Amino acid sequence: MEVFDQPAPMRDWSISHRCAGRSVAVVPTMGALHRGHLELIEVAARRADRVVVTIFVNPLQFNQPIDFDRYPRPIDDDLATCDRAGVAAVYAPTAAVMYPPGHQTRVAPGELAERLEGPRRPGHFEGVTTVVTKLFGATCPDVAVFGEKDFQQLAIIRRMTADLDLGVEIVAVPTVREPDGLALSSRNARLSPGDRAAAVVLSRALSAAAESAAAGETDTGRLRQLADEIIAAEPAAEPEYLEVVAPDTLDRVTTIGRDGAVMLTAAWFGGVRLIDNRRLA
Repeated sequence: MEVFDQPAPMRDWSISHRCAGRSVAVVPTMGALHRGHLELIEVAARRADRVVVTIFVNPLQFNQPIDFDRYPRPIDDDLATCDRAGVAAVYAPTAAVMYPPGHQTRVAPGELAERLEGPRRPGHFEGVTTVVTKLFGATCPDVAVFGEKDFQQLAIIRRMTADLDLGVEIVAVPTVREPDGLALSSRNARLSPGDRAAAVVLSRALSAAAESAAAGETDTGRLRQLADEIIAAEPAAEPEYLEVVAPDTLDRVTTIGRDGAVMLTAAWFGGVRLIDNRRLA
């Protein structure tokens, strides 16, 4: 496995493989790799001849400096994990490499970033679209693999990739969960034992709504009420939002149509903010 920290040699490596007829898939991460990331790597390996994992804790995505400072950075463990998983190359630039003195350009994400997470995390999605564009430029992938846990982010990246003619196929992987249903996240390690037990309420509420939808309920107001009541019954949960939207546009919907819908939620447990979602058919 090769490790790069500069864009030019990373790009040369990828281009050389593509010129030799080998396809390249990239799995963008912020490190602290867990079983969910390994699932993304496995999917990437099935979709391309060579897999690149990027590891970069992007300061542009964080609204609170303390959240950025606390984000785990176990780079040695992450490199070992990638090596065991058969990753061909890792791109792990520093912030100084990604945003050198004089760096000015940002990639505006558009209307999809103006709802749900957007108003609560100003500038977050601009940080996402900027860094993903730069990572695509450095790794030159045929395919990029993302998890559905960050559903709004996934929709924004799909739109950006199409709008900017980046020529990268975006592959989505269903959320990987703990046995009790909690969505895997690097933030879970920061939960106290009590908050960790309480956090399962998010997946329980979403599952109840999904089961009701599968049984024939199409009124999203009733589905939201069902999920809201379950979350409200957990004293440790401090909910921020719970919405039902169209999968592609993220527009709020009142009825589940032919294309289905997605229920998304965010809540605080102690000092840790978690997000989750579930498709409603």
